[in-house]
Amino acid sequence: IKRIILSHNYIFWTAFHIILGIVSSLSPYGLIIWFYAVVGSSFFMVLSLKGIFPFIAFITYLISFELLARMSQTSPFIPYELGKYLLCFMLILGVIKYGYKNYLGLILVLLLIPSIFFDLSGKVDSKTLVFNLMGPINVGLAVWFFYGKSITKVQLIKLLRISLFPLIAVLFSTIFKTPSYDNLEFTLGANFETSGGGGSNQVSTVLGLGVFICFIFLINKWPITGFRILDFFLFFLFGFQGLLTFSRGGIIGGVIGILIIFLFILMSGKSEKKRFKLPRLGKVFLIATILSLITFQVVDNLTGGLIGLRYLGETQGTLAGTKEKSFDSITTGRFSIFIEDLELWEENLVWGVGAGSSSFLREESQFYFSHVELSRLLAEHGVFGLIYFLILIYLMSRLILSKRPPMEKGILFAFFIIALYTTFHAAMRTYLTPLFIGLSLMDVRMVKHKPKTSKEVEIEVQKKTNQNFRPVL
Repeated sequence: IKRIILSHNYIFWTAFHIILGIVSSLSPYGLIIWFYAVVGSSFFMVLSLKGIFPFIAFITYLISFELLARMSQTSPFIPYELGKYLLCFMLILGVIKYGYKNYLGLILVLLLIPSIFFDLSGKVDSKTLVFNLMGPINVGLAVWFFYGKSITKVQLIKLLRISLFPLIAVLFSTIFKTPSYDNLEFTLGANFETSGGGGSNQVSTVLGLGVFICFIFLINKWPITGFRILDFFLFFLFGFQGLLTFSRGGIIGGVIGILIIFLFILMSGKSEKKRFKLPRLGKVFLIATILSLITFQVVDNLTGGLIGLRYLGETQGTLAGTKEKSFDSITTGRFSIFIEDLELWEENLVWGVGAGSSSFLREESQFYFSHVELSRLLAEHGVFGLIYFLILIYLMSRLILSKRPPMEKGILFAFFIIALYTTFHAAMRTYLTPLFIGLSLMDVRMVKHKPKTSKEVEIEVQKKTNQNFRPVL
C-alpha cells in the first residue's frame, strides 16, 4: 500500500489493475493472491505508523475490491460480503487506535440493537440478521471513526486515486466478460450479461462512482494515468459500460455527484475562485459534456434506442400497452416495496417488526429485499430507525454548513449525497454507503508553509542553478 500511495508511476498501476481485472475474470486466484499480498505486507506497517492516512488508504483500497471479489467468486478465501466484515473489523480497530471525536456514530449503532431481540415474522435466521444489520452498523462505525479526522488536500487526491484503481479492475473485468455485441440481446430490464457476473445494480453503482471520480480528476487536471487522453478514455469507458448494464441508479448517482461539483464551483465568488484556484468551467466542462452525450448516443444506437427508453422509465409492458406507466414501474417495483414497508411501520410504530422481518411480512412484495434503506429502517426498527435517519440528515446539514474550500467541500458533500442516494436504490448492500459517508465527514486541512529564511532561499536558488547548469562541449 505504501508503494501505491507514494508512486508517481500512475500508468503502471493503472495497467496493473486493468490486468488484475482481466485475470480475475478468468480465475479467482489472481485476486486472492494480490489481496492477501497487500494485507500481509501492509497491515502491521500501517498500524505501526503514527499518521492516520495510511490506515485510511489501506481500508479504502481493500474494501473497494468487494464487488470484484463477488464477480470473481473468491469466496470463501475472500468473503462474499468482504466490505461488511472487513470494514467492521477495521473501523473498530481504528476507533481503538486513533480515538473518536463524538458519540453520534456509537448512538447510531445502539439504535439498531433493540430490533435484534424480536422477530414478528418468526422466519429470521442468523444469516438474515447479519445481512440486514451489518450495513447500518458499519455506517454507524464509519461515522464514529471518520468524523473529524484530518487529512491534507494532497492526501485526498491520493485517496481518490487509490479508490479508483479497484474500480478500474471491475470495469475491465466486466468488459472482458461481456459477450460480443452482435450476440447481445437487449431488453428494457437490467442486463446481467454486461454486468460481468455481478448484480447489475451493484455493478452500475460502482461504475457510476468511477464516472464521478474520473470527472473530479479531469476537471482539476489531476492525473489518473499520467496521460490526459487516457484519463478521458477511462471516463468514457466507465459511462459506456455503466449504461450497458441497463441499471440506472448507479449512473444517475455519478451524474448527481458531477452536478454537485458544478454547483459548488458556480456558487463560489470571484475571490474564492482566485484564492482556491478553482477550475474554470470551460474546456473541461465542454469536453466532458460532449463526451457524455457521445457515450449515451453510442450506447443508444448499439441497443437500438432501448437505453433511451429505459431512462424514460419505459418497460416491455408499458410499450405493449398491457401495463400503465407509473412511479412504481419507473422505479422497477421499489415504490410498492417502500409503501408496504411504511404500512408495516404504521402497524408497529415504536419498535418495528424486527431486523430482517419486513421481507417476510409484506403481502404483495413478500420475500423481496428492500431496495430503499429508509423504509426498511422504519419498518424493522420503528422510531429508532427514524432517529437513525434523522441523525444522518443532521450530519449532512453540518457538512453543508461547514467552512471548507469550495472544491474540497463539494467533493465531500458529493460523497455523502451519492452514499445516501445509493441507499434509495441499492439499500446498504455495497461498501459504498458506509465508506463514503465516513470519508465525507473528514476535515481536509490546508498545509501551512513556514516562511523561508534568507539562507534557505539562497540554498534553494543555488540548487536550481546547479540543476540547470549544462557543460558546454
